[in-house]
Amino acid sequence: MVSELINANPVVYEKKERRDRGSRAVLDEYAAEPIDQLEIFDHIRDIKDPEHPYSLEELKVITEDAVDVDDQRSYVRVTFTPTVEHCSMATVIGLCLRVKLMRSLPSRYKVDIRVAPGSHATEAAVNKQLNDKERVAAALENPNLVDMVDECLAPSYA
Repeated sequence: MVSELINANPVVYEKKERRDRGSRAVLDEYAAEPIDQLEIFDHIRDIKDPEHPYSLEELKVITEDAVDVDDQRSYVRVTFTPTVEHCSMATVIGLCLRVKLMRSLPSRYKVDIRVAPGSHATEAAVNKQLNDKERVAAALENPNLVDMVDECLAPSYA
């Protein structure tokens, strides 16, 4: 956790109940399994905020409606909304989203992480950082940053 909080008193929302995705019979073990909006949301909903002990879902940083999936084109876009306009953790949050999806999805997927339009003072710069492969690779070579990301991605048993 960060010592000086940017948003000391965030609004905390109730988590949505998890929906049953139903049984997914495997007819061909080599066929690509379709991925949908709910599956992506389930992958990212429990990521912890870098500053608070709450999930990104509880802070409404991410919502199911902010996930777009085009399974035919192997494309996923997640648009997140920082809790404050000057959130210094926006890039870290976006990196957490990217890393979680990199670890969870087949490599055929292109993942696009975006800050919601008008929700952050440096929206264009954050979007550029989060979608530049070289910058993401460089960030993931920083052990302190990787530790922070791993902490945010660690399962919560509370």
